Amino acid sequence: MNVLWIFAHPEGRSLNAALRDEGLAALAELGHSYQVSDLYAMKWNPVVDYDDFGHDPRERMRVAAASHEAYRSGRLPADIQAEHEKLAWADALVVQFPLWWYGMPAILKGWFDRVLVKGLGYGIKAADGTVLRYGDGQLTGKRAMVVTTVGARPASIGPRGVNGDLDDLLFPLHHGAFWYTGIAPLPPYPVFSADRLDEAGYAAAVAGLRDRLRTLPTAEPIPFRRQNGGDYDENLVLRADLAPGRSDLGVHLRD
Repeated sequence: MNVLWIFAHPEGRSLNAALRDEGLAALAELGHSYQVSDLYAMKWNPVVDYDDFGHDPRERMRVAAASHEAYRSGRLPADIQAEHEKLAWADALVVQFPLWWYGMPAILKGWFDRVLVKGLGYGIKAADGTVLRYGDGQLTGKRAMVVTTVGARPASIGPRGVNGDLDDLLFPLHHGAFWYTGIAPLPPYPVFSADRLDEAGYAAAVAGLRDRLRTLPTAEPIPFRRQNGGDYDENLVLRADLAPGRSDLGVHLRD
């Protein structure tokens, strides 16, 4: 497989960096090819602005339309085009970051904002006019796995933990970014109590990551429902006969 490893941590001597290096070594041992987007090392610009699309700042910019036109005409900046080339090459993505304030670091959110422009990440239609998203799209066929470090203890970030459930915290990324664009999200690989790992804990974290990377090509994705699979009505609301009486995020998982 071709694997794009997107890494978002500012410290090269961090736990995250050590796990990244172990993960890349595992990919090589397994015979996979990889590329790395180390966003902090690249000094990645996370901010969408006029310069991304060559837009005249004296005129009102509609971001979706401007990004679509710049994408179609090949006028996107070189840094975005380079990430598009990596995406086209990759069969799978590993997206690695520390969980900060219940989400991604800003620099990583900015990667999604700038890279998944209209025409690539969204705004895709089939020949019959059907909008392709949530399971369908230009990136369908690729898979992605989150690797994240979490300061909290495992119990406190479970369904009844004070920090909330990890699946819910990652729903915007798994469902709203990966699945929306057609990428199949795999279950995440979290490392808990990240600031308190001892030598044995680190060894276990590395072993677990290597195990998960071994199954990267074959693991079953999170079973989200497809938008165009018949489970949603014309208003994109889940049919009343599916998961009746429930309104949690889990209703978007197939039974």
